Formats: sequence, C-alpha cells, structure tokens
Amino acid sequence: MNRPLLEVADIFRSFGAQFAARGRTLLSWPQHKVMRAIERCRTAALGTHRDRCTKGGHDFDVSYNSCRNRHCPKCQTQARNQWVAARTRDLVPLTYFHVVFTTGCGRGRIPRPARHSVCPQVCSTLRKPISAPLCLPRKTSLSTS
Repeated sequence: MNRPLLEVADIFRSFGAQFAARGRTLLSWPQHKVMRAIERCRTAALGTHRDRCTKGGHDFDVSYNSCRNRHCPKCQTQARNQWVAARTRDLVPLTYFHVVFTTGCGRGRIPRPARHSVCPQVCSTLRKPISAPLCLPRKTSLSTS
C-alpha cells in the first residue's frame, strides 16, 4: 500500500509544538499525550523490530514500532477496515436510508411516554411516499429510541 502524501502525524510534527505552546489551555494532558504518540508512531523514536517470515523464519525487513494508541489513524486503520468489512457482510444488498426527524428548537427531547403520541404521525408521514406506486416494494423499520 502506498503512503499518502500527507498524514496526521506529518501535520503534528510540523505544527504540533507551535500549537501546543500557543494553546496550552486548549489541550488537556491526555490530548497532548495522544498528539505526541501520533507524532512518534512508526518512527525511530519508538524503536524497531525485525519482520520475520512465518514459514522459513528468515528476517526480511526492519520496521518501526507503532504507538498502538486507540486514536492513532495509522494504528487503527486495520482494525477499522476489519470492523467495516464485518458490518458490510451483515448488510442486506439493498439501499438503506436513515431519516431523522427533529421536534423544533424549543421543545428539546421528547419524553418517552409522549413518543407514542408523536410516532404514529411520523410513521404515517414516512409510509406515504414509501407506498407510492413509483417506489419499489420495500419493508420499513421504524424505531422510537
């Protein structure tokens, strides 16, 4: 896989110290630690290890150690890709739509007992265009959580 032209670590290395010096109150100590870990990830600062062939046991390359921080884009790319692949396998081969209704700025969150009075109107509003003759036959799933 080719390395991208610019990574988060490159930006942190170029501007991180300047940003941290200027905005000391903007970064908490855990955020500063994450930024520092991403800066150092897969560099000589964290050391190296030898990559070894699983069949013959021969060393074939030397790689830099990773930070293993859960916020690091380099370290978490493989885990994210595996998670996305697993979720993709769970999907039915259909087009999905996610519809969100807001209740107005002054009302806030609808209490759970009141949802039962609002949800029938929302459901009937959604079912009208779905059941139109031009739409393909489909099943709707409506959640009130």
